[in-house]
Amino acid sequence: MNLPGIILVTGTDTGVGKTITTAALAAVLWGTGRSVAVYKPCQSGAADGDSDTAEIMRLAGTVAAENGVVLAQPLAPVAAAAVDRKQLPALAAHAGRVRELAATHDHVLVEGAGGLLVELDSDGGTLADLGCILAAAFVLVARPGLGTLNHTALTLEALAARELHVLGLVLGSWPASPEHVHHSNRQVLGSLRVPFLGALPEHAAELSPADFRAGAAAWLNGLPA
Repeated sequence: MNLPGIILVTGTDTGVGKTITTAALAAVLWGTGRSVAVYKPCQSGAADGDSDTAEIMRLAGTVAAENGVVLAQPLAPVAAAAVDRKQLPALAAHAGRVRELAATHDHVLVEGAGGLLVELDSDGGTLADLGCILAAAFVLVARPGLGTLNHTALTLEALAARELHVLGLVLGSWPASPEHVHHSNRQVLGSLRVPFLGALPEHAAELSPADFRAGAAAWLNGLPA
């Protein structure tokens, strides 16, 4: 499978399916015999039991996964760090760790927090900035419902302004009974200048890990061979 060594997974917003998409990407790569590491620069919501890396490891198979920093409150990283009175790692520290993982794995998947321009450190560094430092490619995850066309266009514009490469677009939660708006949005998103990589079914995380891994390649059937 012809994919870059470092892939950053971002979303048009929070709650659009970034974690499940990252897990599906990891499962597809792992299923082709690649070694995969997942890195989450900032994990918030730990007090509520949130752990995206644990969920990815549960669903995707034998992948390494770690967090740059873990924060208690379900807030944006800067706000959550202020509540915890914790210093956020600098963007350069995240980049350094990603490069270390890339030296020992075929692929490193980096899952962002919220959307593309959410600040990850106290200097205003974002996932977009991390992508610039690493010269990495992005996968953009969007929701299929109302409002997604504008949010997707804005995020793609921000990526293009920074001359960042977009591997493609994924719908992170395709409803079991889609309505006209979902089909219409999918048609429009599938006609954009960036490749349409596929759609994950809603509640995919509720599948058994074996069924999740078995379905991942079909869901992401737009990935380059």
